[in-house]
Amino acid sequence: MRFNGIPIKDLKQDENINGIYILRRKELKEASNKKFYLDLTFSDNTGEINGKLWDVTEDIFLSMPLNMLYYVNARVDCWKENMQLNIQKIRLADPDDQKKIDKFVPSAPISPEIMLKEVYSYSNRIQHDEIRRLVTKMLKDKEDRLRYYPAARSLHHSIRGGLLYHLYRMLHLSEKIKQVYENVNPDLLYAGILLHDLAKIGELDSNVLGFSEYSKEGQLLGHLVMGVKEIENAGKSLGISEEVMLVLQHMVASHHYEPEYGSPKKPMILEAELLHYIDLIDARVYDYENALKNVEKGAFSEPVWSLDRRRLYKTIL
Repeated sequence: MRFNGIPIKDLKQDENINGIYILRRKELKEASNKKFYLDLTFSDNTGEINGKLWDVTEDIFLSMPLNMLYYVNARVDCWKENMQLNIQKIRLADPDDQKKIDKFVPSAPISPEIMLKEVYSYSNRIQHDEIRRLVTKMLKDKEDRLRYYPAARSLHHSIRGGLLYHLYRMLHLSEKIKQVYENVNPDLLYAGILLHDLAKIGELDSNVLGFSEYSKEGQLLGHLVMGVKEIENAGKSLGISEEVMLVLQHMVASHHYEPEYGSPKKPMILEAELLHYIDLIDARVYDYENALKNVEKGAFSEPVWSLDRRRLYKTIL
């Protein structure tokens, strides 16, 4: 087979294709004729697509490891208005191609090194000694994982390096807001942004490709409660004052705003209020960008779950 590496976003119905994709999910199912088939999900850095492999055995199912590259020969069909691959042949990609798997993963558009340097530049701008020391310690403790962690399992910034990208953009937005509203305390605003989602490293278990699932603690507590605990532990280890820890804990605990989204309290300081809206703005902008990136001008997207299932329009302007 000759593999041309056609991106998922460029697949067209009724074509026969050869591609190379990451196998993300697999399920062994029984068809109406009592024969087994594989229900598969493939991805690359442009999207995801479902695939079916018919007349298989359990041994074939067990022999296909997830999160690795596969060569796929298939026909592109349509099922319930969604394209899917009717697979003719499939095999694990060669070791040389496996080494390039990070090129097939949706990733932040800026390198981790650049984003990490910028994040530390903002933490270093914090004038209050205790806040700066606390933030710097918490960043250092998770620096290696920050390079590749997503900000979510499946929603906004659920890409390799997505958490760092989220912080990077929020910090830049906060800089502009600070120029307009002179009464904003930049030390608190920068610190709140840098810490508000840091406990997602722990709420999620992620591999170096940015593929993640919720941890047990993440499911039982969530990153807001975990973040409050982490500030307490780091603060006590550094001898940080109760007032500093309490205010930063309040910012983390309140940044989802509503109880149904996990916040036990709404913001009670200006910087916490701004943190919530900066977080929301960046999440919404990302959702718009992501939903419309493969949509032609003058057309609508598919319904976007995170935006109340709205179909977004890509203007021709």
